[in-house]
Amino acid sequence: MKHILLRTIAGTGLMLFGLTASMQAQRPRDDDAYHRDRDDYYRGDQWRARMFDHIRDDLNHVQTTVFGNISGDEYRLDRAKQELGELQRAYAEHRYDERAVDDVINALQRVVSDNRLNGRDRDILTDDLTRLRQYRERHNEWGAR
Repeated sequence: MKHILLRTIAGTGLMLFGLTASMQAQRPRDDDAYHRDRDDYYRGDQWRARMFDHIRDDLNHVQTTVFGNISGDEYRLDRAKQELGELQRAYAEHRYDERAVDDVINALQRVVSDNRLNGRDRDILTDDLTRLRQYRERHNEWGAR
């Protein structure tokens, strides 16, 4: 009986420890510190290497917060992620594809304009749009890309 009780307490403790650690590892986007870190990150040049991944992360986050099962919102998010994937593939192949950039910008703009978003998510996606437009205007400054 004592062994069962000790195993139960130990198992519960490990489970709580793991849950707490995973919650701390993934800072919620409603946390002001998340946004300060994001702003600091984008002040440097390191954002270029992971820009597409960050935009995909932002779209995934917004997709988890879609209110109910709104098919138009889901469709626009899926479309933006699909277009982003095509652009990312071209970038990985060291090709600049202006049409693909425009397709991502247009798809993301439709998400920002038409989806039901809270203010902070709308601001994040608007910031992503700005970064994509900067990429379009200055892609030749991105090294060998």
